[in-house]
Amino acid sequence: MAKVKVAMDWLDICSGCEMSLLDIDERIVELVKHIELTSSPITDLKHPPKDGVDVGILTGAVANTHQLEVALEMRERCKILISMGDCAVFGGISAMRNFFGAEDVLEFAYTKTASTDSNGAVPRSDELAKLLPRVMALNEVVPVDIHLPGCPPPADSIWYVLTELLAGRIPELSGPNLTYNH
Repeated sequence: MAKVKVAMDWLDICSGCEMSLLDIDERIVELVKHIELTSSPITDLKHPPKDGVDVGILTGAVANTHQLEVALEMRERCKILISMGDCAVFGGISAMRNFFGAEDVLEFAYTKTASTDSNGAVPRSDELAKLLPRVMALNEVVPVDIHLPGCPPPADSIWYVLTELLAGRIPELSGPNLTYNH
């Protein structure tokens, strides 16, 4: 039987969701028997393959132009898209920036913080991603099939979602399945 192709990427995040995924511990050995991880933030392969994947997993909010491109590409290249973690599902702590203008945030971060040197300036280059006017949850920019909240989601909930998909079922995320324990 062919392995299920899975692609992952992260947007505006702390990487707690990725740590929670690793917290499935020994079960990861069972998981890799059934999936092929085609791309991830921690591998040399950063983009989902052009011929597509079965499952795409995105963590983090959409806060800049690069992250928007990543979200659009993942949605285009996957059959099922999982929005994993509170930042991806709701905007999370990253959305606190929405109380301020993007330019105000850049100005403060680069010129007014205690760690800024006396010559601090906001970096400007066409090669740098531009902040979007506001931070958005993933479903505000692309259709999402499965929303897995949590900051981070418990490892058992991640395991539940992935094993349900491997069994050919869309996971029912309510009640105890959000905090699934063995």
